[in-house]
Amino acid sequence: MNIKELDQAYVAHTYARFPVEIVSGRGSEVYDSEGKRYIDFTSGIGVTAFGAADAEWVAAVTAQLGKIQHASNLFYTEPGAKLAEMLCARTGMKKVFFSNSGAEANECAIKVARKYAAETHGADTFTILTLLKSFHGRTLATLSATGQEHYHELYQPLLPGFVHTPANDLDALMAAAKEHKLAAVMMECVQGEGGVTALEPAFVQGAAAFCKAHDILLIIDEVQTGNGRTGTLYAYEQFGVEPDVVTTAKGLGGGLPLGACLMGEKVQDVLQPGDHGSTYGGNPAACAGALNVLSRIDDALLAEVREKAAFLRDAFTGAAGIESVSGLGLMMGLKTAKPAKEVLAACREQGVLALTAKEKIRLLPALNIPMPLVKEAANVIKNACQ
Repeated sequence: MNIKELDQAYVAHTYARFPVEIVSGRGSEVYDSEGKRYIDFTSGIGVTAFGAADAEWVAAVTAQLGKIQHASNLFYTEPGAKLAEMLCARTGMKKVFFSNSGAEANECAIKVARKYAAETHGADTFTILTLLKSFHGRTLATLSATGQEHYHELYQPLLPGFVHTPANDLDALMAAAKEHKLAAVMMECVQGEGGVTALEPAFVQGAAAFCKAHDILLIIDEVQTGNGRTGTLYAYEQFGVEPDVVTTAKGLGGGLPLGACLMGEKVQDVLQPGDHGSTYGGNPAACAGALNVLSRIDDALLAEVREKAAFLRDAFTGAAGIESVSGLGLMMGLKTAKPAKEVLAACREQGVLALTAKEKIRLLPALNIPMPLVKEAANVIKNACQ
């Protein structure tokens, strides 16, 4: 059997895979099993921040693999400690818990919020408010936090203690806070799986002020928006708020599984020994790769991200077959006149890989994608939309 047949025979059918077997790549160009070249505008759903087989990242991970690949959290290891220091220095947060994924980072944030609220306001303060069209993960807790009924249908009963209100509706949020004793408000500044839609700054700022006034924790989910994706290190920086907890993953690891829950001053000491844990969290090889990634997301790179994003937005705005452009930075959504799946198929045929989010085309190229490839891919995408 070939690879596709083996996959069909032995891998759980949880993914509607594209008909492409990726075998190699370098930077923003990847190749399938037939040798066809594609410009990659998916970056592994926002994971490979510097593209495929990035030489610096490979060297950092390989060097660590030659020392020790895993030790467990019963021992100290250098990469995790240095990565936590760098994350705190870059954000002003105080403590970091490492996990394997964005969902697990959000699980940690939920635990932090509930423990803080119980200790501060009493055991009956435990509800987490999230937004409709949000996506926070696929574990039962993060699925319960996700504000999309589509994801809930097969897994009833969901966990109690979660409520959802519409994005950009501060009155609805405050009304829910009167009805429920809120431990935290959790939101994505750009709702990725919900349609690549940025929240309104006034709403985010209003929610943050309300949370601060009522000692409700503000959790910002930066799993997809973080690590330079939107043109700043983290998207919340563009909204003028200071979260109590920030979660991130995807681009942080650069291609290895890594999530992080960053805790601010108010909650830095909430978790104590035995309160939470992860066998693989803070894995030395993953953290060595993340140190390399994070150290390279500097002002010059972020300026390049904003420049490329502006070019793409200008190229797509008003183009034939493109009804609207949404998102922030190199996290972009295109509402197309044609069905999104039809556009994706045409892009693949012409050598560009892209994604969907609801009815939109979703674009997540590597942060360092060269401008000539940006221009080439933009032309292909525009042609596919016509």
